[in-house]
Amino acid sequence: QLQLVESGGGLVQPGGSLRLSCAASGHALTFYGIGWFRQVPGKEREGVSCITNDGSSTNYADSVKGRFTISKDNAKNTVYLQMNSLKPEDTAVYYCAAGSYCSGYTLYGRNYWGQGTQVTVSS
Repeated sequence: QLQLVESGGGLVQPGGSLRLSCAASGHALTFYGIGWFRQVPGKEREGVSCITNDGSSTNYADSVKGRFTISKDNAKNTVYLQMNSLKPEDTAVYYCAAGSYCSGYTLYGRNYWGQGTQVTVSS
């Protein structure tokens, strides 16, 4: 069974950077598209970025385009989300998910989820 664990969240000032990690175990992540999502209390969980199973395509929501970068290391079975130039509106719990495929920045067939990691952008 595939398991996902996020890490790397924390408190950062506006304009700062964080790198989130999504470590997979139980199965190779190369069999799945991987998406990053974020959620603010009272709001719908929204897609942020998606990377295809073979790593050939990456996409980003307009709100993070040019600031965030998704990547993966197959040897470590880990997907990363590098977040630069962070803004207060980026504050959320960030989740990774494994699914069937990426459609733009949105992952479909979201069969597996991590438990999330809190990102707070505040001065």
